[in-house]
Amino acid sequence: MSMDQIAKSGLVLLGCGKMGSAMLEGWLGQGLPPSSVWVIDPKPSDWVRGTGVHVNAPLPERPAIVLIAVKPQMMGDALPKIAAMEGAVFLSVAAGTSIASFEDVFGADARVIRAMPNTPAAVGQGITAIIGNTAAEAADLDMAEMLLSAVGQVVRLETEDQMDAVTGVSGSGPAYVFHMIECLAAAGEAEGLAPDLAMQLAKATVAGSGALAEAAEETPAQLRVNVTSPNGTTQAGLEVLMDEAKGLPGLMKATVGAAAERSRELKRDG
Repeated sequence: MSMDQIAKSGLVLLGCGKMGSAMLEGWLGQGLPPSSVWVIDPKPSDWVRGTGVHVNAPLPERPAIVLIAVKPQMMGDALPKIAAMEGAVFLSVAAGTSIASFEDVFGADARVIRAMPNTPAAVGQGITAIIGNTAAEAADLDMAEMLLSAVGQVVRLETEDQMDAVTGVSGSGPAYVFHMIECLAAAGEAEGLAPDLAMQLAKATVAGSGALAEAAEETPAQLRVNVTSPNGTTQAGLEVLMDEAKGLPGLMKATVGAAAERSRELKRDG
């Protein structure tokens, strides 16, 4: 389904916080008419109201897609508002809410797609993993991928269980990188740099390295080797960072593992 076809049937956005707003901005930028979008949100921002979309207005009976972007604790109140929309594809970006939970509300024959985006979507640099239920058709997944690509890359999972690992890597990953920036800047301060300069260097280094890793044909491992002169400064630093017992390999494995396990715990508790 193309953006023009979605425009004809309509798109409903349930929840329009930071993630929903980022997606809405991307869709409008790609030519989706504001008149084809219905936003349901108890506290819509001034920006949302200014886009020209329908805000908390009567909903279309048969929209092409309903994107669920409310917090999990708000699901109980929000989902009944859209449960009667026959024929719509339900696309959820709500963290920790399983496909089965939506099937309990919408019915087992409802077409449900679960997605896990991350916060760089706010600047069009996100990555989102998607998985559909058995009722979701190939065209439904194509439509979801098209919409989600407005805020970054999209990958498809083989099973819903993989979503826990995705949560640990890309869902929570931006926070790990932000903390690395903090630590890199603090280390620069400890070596005598002014705080503002250390932070500027750290931010630009992480952002530039990420952009290079995305653009280069070489693997990150090869890029690392390219920067590392034998017995030079980079090698001296990497000997500390890459130490198997105390360095980044074990620490990152434990970090991602803890986040993934917490994702599994929340699923069991829910």
